[in-house]
Amino acid sequence: MTKIKKAIFPVAGFGTRFLPATKSIPKEMLPIIDTPLIEYAVREAITAGVTEIIFVTSPAKKAIESHFSHNMELRTLLENAGKHSSLEKVFPREFEEVAFHYVMQFSQNGLGHAVLQAKDLIKEDEFFFVLLADDLILNSPNVCEQLLSAHQISGGSVLALNKVSHEDTKKYGVVSFKDDTDKDNSLRALKSIVEKPQSNPPSNYGMPGRYLLEGTIFNYLESTKEGAQGEIQLADAINASMQDKDYFGLEYQGDKFDCGSKEGFLRANLHIAKAQNIIYE
Repeated sequence: MTKIKKAIFPVAGFGTRFLPATKSIPKEMLPIIDTPLIEYAVREAITAGVTEIIFVTSPAKKAIESHFSHNMELRTLLENAGKHSSLEKVFPREFEEVAFHYVMQFSQNGLGHAVLQAKDLIKEDEFFFVLLADDLILNSPNVCEQLLSAHQISGGSVLALNKVSHEDTKKYGVVSFKDDTDKDNSLRALKSIVEKPQSNPPSNYGMPGRYLLEGTIFNYLESTKEGAQGEIQLADAINASMQDKDYFGLEYQGDKFDCGSKEGFLRANLHIAKAQNIIYE
């Protein structure tokens, strides 16, 4: 059975939509009830079998590294107080066998540029996940597990997809499908991606922040030119790679919350609060 051991988390952005809070607190550290948003994404990857977490971060975001580091003073305090449930929250057992890497991105030049910073940690012939923590997606099996199952069937790279309204296609990378694929199949071969089409989208399937990619994508990222905004787009590198490699889109199962927006962040908190019986209908 195929195992994906590595996952990249691009977390170097400024989080300007959540200012002034994100002036000093990384957006990814904002809590959904009592758990930072980034921890949900990290747990998703670990549940899918990942043992190496690669944060593409910035020098200003030390809080993320502190969160996933051992704090022996806190551990001793909780142990001495007999607060075992709190101890498990702060030092989860599933994190003990996981290696955390931190790669600096000193300028924010697009998602493709962020992923490219992790090139030296991933071999050309291995597959890896990319997760954008802004998209909180809840399901069992989770989206990474679903992508892994799809990869085991297809053998290629797999991009998570969800249906979006025509009005919202301009917010996403939108895919087109190869003509010979079964439209009733949740796993379909891909033809191309159009990044945030302002008109005439090729479909109503957008890409949230979950990817399963092959290490060869770094070769295409290195040759991808900056776009109009001076950014290197992952979608452009994937489009180039599609000429040589097989890509598939998977319409995943799960409840998605866009926590990069204030509305989505609030909805996620309400959803988790209801699930944990903190508040009631």
